[in-house]
Amino acid sequence: MKTAVVLLLTALIASGALAGNAYAQQPPQSDRADAIIQAEATGLEPKLAAKGLKFGAPVYIAIYKSERMLDLWSQGAGGKFELFKSYPICAMSGGLGPKVAEGDDQAPEGFYDITADQLNPNSNFDVSINLGYPNAYDQAQHRTGAALMIHGSCISIGCYAMTDPSIEEIYALVYAALLESDAPVPVHIFPFRMTAENMAGHAGSRWYSFWTLLKAGYDAFAATGRPPRIDVAAGQYVVTAQ
Repeated sequence: MKTAVVLLLTALIASGALAGNAYAQQPPQSDRADAIIQAEATGLEPKLAAKGLKFGAPVYIAIYKSERMLDLWSQGAGGKFELFKSYPICAMSGGLGPKVAEGDDQAPEGFYDITADQLNPNSNFDVSINLGYPNAYDQAQHRTGAALMIHGSCISIGCYAMTDPSIEEIYALVYAALLESDAPVPVHIFPFRMTAENMAGHAGSRWYSFWTLLKAGYDAFAATGRPPRIDVAAGQYVVTAQ
């Protein structure tokens, strides 16, 4: 039997009742996408509930290149985000450090936001989520490239590739969060878990000063349990804890 949340989500999608949402464009719909969302909601709802979380709550994604891990956090009743699940990254090209230029086969690092129009339910790689690279910081650094994704099929050329079951869970949670809120889903991509020990171990890297900017976001989330506000001023990231 479908859960109440699946029935509600299906009804809202079908009726267009979400047209008042602040997004100019709702998450893209297709028969396949709707089937994925319904199937995933049925399986995810009890797993979320077991951790005091709910399907449709705001989510936050953190990616760690060195550990090849994607952590998905969901906002709990108290406002802080709780870790729901860690997903292994199936395939990833390039090494530590940000994407700099089109064709460098490098996966990006930095602070990104996902809005409704960045979801693709008809991807050639199962389903996909566009990271929004280059963002304002990347553009200020004159970095180039496009169509950098989190997607399925376990194949990567500059993207973060997951297994199909993993990307379908991630896609469903992001989709539901965007339906429920006018806030984008933050995706923060780090070279590694930014502990003092790991930073010291990479002190000689050409990217160390850039990574100190990312560490400010990492530390702000660790301290507050909420994704920080990210701005770009004078070509640099500005991190404000929430």
